[in-house]
Amino acid sequence: MGQALAEYDVVSTVGVIQDLPPTLADLFATLEMVANTTKPLIILVSDPAAMSRALDMLEHLCGSMATQSFVVPYVNPITPLVIDEGAWLRVSATLEHGLPLIYSNYGLAGATTPITASGTAALLNAELLAGLVLAQLVRPGAPVVLGSLPASFDMRAMMGYYGPQTMLLNLACAEMMGYYRLPHCGTSGSGAGWGPDLLAADLLWMNHLTSCAGRAGLAPFVGGNFDSLAFSPATVVYGSEVIRQARAFAAGFPLEGDLVGLDEISAAGPGGSFLGTELTLRHFRNLASGNFVDRRLSAEGWQRAGSPRADRLLRERTLELMDGLQPPLDHDELIERGEALIQRPVDSSGAHR
Repeated sequence: MGQALAEYDVVSTVGVIQDLPPTLADLFATLEMVANTTKPLIILVSDPAAMSRALDMLEHLCGSMATQSFVVPYVNPITPLVIDEGAWLRVSATLEHGLPLIYSNYGLAGATTPITASGTAALLNAELLAGLVLAQLVRPGAPVVLGSLPASFDMRAMMGYYGPQTMLLNLACAEMMGYYRLPHCGTSGSGAGWGPDLLAADLLWMNHLTSCAGRAGLAPFVGGNFDSLAFSPATVVYGSEVIRQARAFAAGFPLEGDLVGLDEISAAGPGGSFLGTELTLRHFRNLASGNFVDRRLSAEGWQRAGSPRADRLLRERTLELMDGLQPPLDHDELIERGEALIQRPVDSSGAHR
């Protein structure tokens, strides 16, 4: 789906495969990703011991130079203020393979970080700087992307959630990274919703509109529901439409040259029309509606169409996309070579024999 939708610039790990042993799940998830897209990959590995094997496999399939150009592992410490062995293993494996690193922390305001936005910002920023220092100790000059997933903690439901404070902290973190002259990785606002519903929509809009208009960098993990325990393809399709419109909003509009159309305004005069002017004919297609529903239906047209629901049209569009998905030309070859490598025995260090 990420391959098919143009608004997604990278593809990230969707989740942990549940019907395979933990020692193999990360490897097969990584293999499925590299075989099904030509876009850059954000790699999440749940088993720290599998990180090096997963990166070895990508180098085996694509070559080390190619892997360094399109693979970025994603690593989290434990908030508050702990760099555990798992994070260390992931960081060291990433840097030993010569790859850039995304170092991102996840805080729960009122639980693992102070409940105030300023306190959360201070603690999470300190953690990010500690991760940056660690990376430079392992490999001086290593390229590192920093960012936060600043959630809040709901004491009634005993779970995390994203809200307005999240989006403010996301922008604040982006501003800090800009001050440090470091690239930024933020949040997608995913996690809420029971599918592509109103609960999911408000956070998607809040996040992507503020991220595109502000200084936020990468917005990973679009498509999660139920606090990211479930994944919704229809939310991915809806998210792509949100991103498209947020980017169009953030792009603004020019005020120079003939785009203002002063000559057309003068020629039309009071009570005139711009339906057939040169600028209209040149640009009217740029005002297209969404990619899954015709927003221009009148009330009468909507009734003639059988009073369709937008969520049903979205799901139909999602199923249509999924039915038409085509893997890259080298899909079968990569799967065959990757499965053969995974099935080879490894020695005590994790290297293939």
